[in-house]
Amino acid sequence: MVNITYDTSGSIIYTDDSGTQTVYQNGDIAWTLTGTALVFIMIPGLSYFYSGLLRRKNTLSMIYMSVMTLAVVSFQWFFWGFSLAFSETGSTFIGDLKYFGMKGVAAEPSIGSARIPSLVFALYQLIPMLALGAVSERGRLGPCIAFVFIWSTLVYDPIACWTWNSNGWSFVLGGLDFAGGSPVHISSGSAALAISIYLGKHRGYGTERLACKPHNTSYVIFGTALLWFGWFGFNGGSALSANLRAAMACTVTNLAASVGGLTWMLWDYQIERKWSAVGFCSGAIAGLVAITPGSGFVGAPAAVLFGFMARTVCNFATQLKFVFGYDDTLDVRVLLSSNLCVVGNVLMGLFAQASVVGFDGITVIPGGWLDHHYIQLGYQLADSIAALSYSFVMTTIILWLMHFIPFLRMRSTEEAEIMGLDEYDMGEFAYDYVGLEQEIGHEIETKVKEGMTSGGREPHHEHHHHHVDENSLEKGQ
Repeated sequence: MVNITYDTSGSIIYTDDSGTQTVYQNGDIAWTLTGTALVFIMIPGLSYFYSGLLRRKNTLSMIYMSVMTLAVVSFQWFFWGFSLAFSETGSTFIGDLKYFGMKGVAAEPSIGSARIPSLVFALYQLIPMLALGAVSERGRLGPCIAFVFIWSTLVYDPIACWTWNSNGWSFVLGGLDFAGGSPVHISSGSAALAISIYLGKHRGYGTERLACKPHNTSYVIFGTALLWFGWFGFNGGSALSANLRAAMACTVTNLAASVGGLTWMLWDYQIERKWSAVGFCSGAIAGLVAITPGSGFVGAPAAVLFGFMARTVCNFATQLKFVFGYDDTLDVRVLLSSNLCVVGNVLMGLFAQASVVGFDGITVIPGGWLDHHYIQLGYQLADSIAALSYSFVMTTIILWLMHFIPFLRMRSTEEAEIMGLDEYDMGEFAYDYVGLEQEIGHEIETKVKEGMTSGGREPHHEHHHHHVDENSLEKGQ
């Protein structure tokens, strides 16, 4: 009979049907729950980072999409997401519905670590998707809700299963992924590319009039600070225990972000002779993404190279969208997919060390090239290419199936782009003066139309103000 008791120190003692006891240390549970809270802080961090890079009239819609995604994925994870990703009775590709509705997820040891209960593990593994940055400024908000649920089920859950589930083909093969390289970043980056291609270009793409610059650099810095802070839980918490491996993961996370930010900023200064805050923030995020899969596998010296290579590859990779002609406003694909796939996973195949992994006192791996385990690089490439290809193809299929259902079509109208998604889809604004400008513009436009209909001649000053307002709307003023 299953029994849950507590010892004199307050630690949980779980006894299964066979009488086997498992003792959970309170410190491990507390650290994992703290890591969960830190990961959730990254949601507003990501929303402010993204929204600061957009035009004013789309600020609130970007923040909304981030928190909406958290809510939808939370329900999907409870409904069947956790079971599809982590049920131990599933296939090598995807799990089954053993834990449907979180049934049976409580005090039994988790499949991720025997040091914490499965309930704590399930909560920690709840990670929202990142690909919706590609929807910014030209995607309908309503269909995004359905897209997030479907994508999480058909794309994220299978990749998480084959990467982290003990039955998954990549896990069995020997692929390494500490905190979410393939399931989180590569899948989202590849999906962002598919979304950008499907949605097509912004209205007036490539013209000087629509050249978008960050409307609020303070938001970008604030979002970066929250992301940097939360990433300690994202990477350090993935140790699922308060131990030396978690400390090393936090150390290399901070180091890679610092080197990535400084390197990007210095490269930008060499080109522009300006100290760019946006450049520093972009480099820091690139470093954080690059180190994520290897944060529990590599030492501090390797983290410096992760941060340096993250910037060097990503900064130049941003130019690919001009070469191939796709429209990715926030450069989500190159910051996540290219960075992590080319830099993070590949470098981990080179620099993974058995000694670092052994800091938790349990895990044993043969290591990477530093430990003369040369095949590890092949495992990392196989996992990366599989995740990138699968996510791109499945995301494209999902988008086109939704396209033929009118109320689920993702592409917004030209009118919505001109007005901004804040007004068109939400009727709310991040800034009061933007809403006031919109109202004045509509009133003037109405008067002009009434004057034209009555055959009268519109006053010169009204025509002038209407023209200026339209331009200001295009620039997001």
